[in-house]
Amino acid sequence: MVADSSSWSTALVKISPYTFSAIGIAIAIGVSVLGAAWGIYITGSSLIGAAIKAPRITSKNLISVIFCEAVAIYGVIVAIILQTKLESVPSSQIYAAESLRAGYAIFASGIIVGFANLVCGLCVGIIGSSCALSDAQNSSLFVKILVIEIFGSALGLFGVIVGIIMSAQATWPAKSV
Repeated sequence: MVADSSSWSTALVKISPYTFSAIGIAIAIGVSVLGAAWGIYITGSSLIGAAIKAPRITSKNLISVIFCEAVAIYGVIVAIILQTKLESVPSSQIYAAESLRAGYAIFASGIIVGFANLVCGLCVGIIGSSCALSDAQNSSLFVKILVIEIFGSALGLFGVIVGIIMSAQATWPAKSV
């Protein structure tokens, strides 16, 4: 058995909370953009294919691409909010419990928002794809499927809300005067 000083918990405590914060912010924006891009890819490829049969669907089905792009915007907004949570801490208090808690809160918030938006982008992309394909067959289905797509895009908003609530726990130690 390896000594206690080289355990995972010791390693996690020795990593700067600013590193965890930066990784959380990067995950929030990076994975959100990945989800948006993936959703746009899924929706766009079906939209282009279905537009061959019914060119009339092209303009009104662009709303699905806009919903996917909103997922990336959610990630950018949360990354800006998380960036404003960072504060300068004296080097003697970097590894204080309050600093570690703030770093972990920003990290967890970034992970939640990033992966919620990844799943939201996929969900909206798949629904947007089926919206384009079904609209090409029967135009009366467009509004019905669009309502379902709106519910799918709400998943990203739920992730943003949970991320903002979690980042509220990020309070850094007060500077000693």
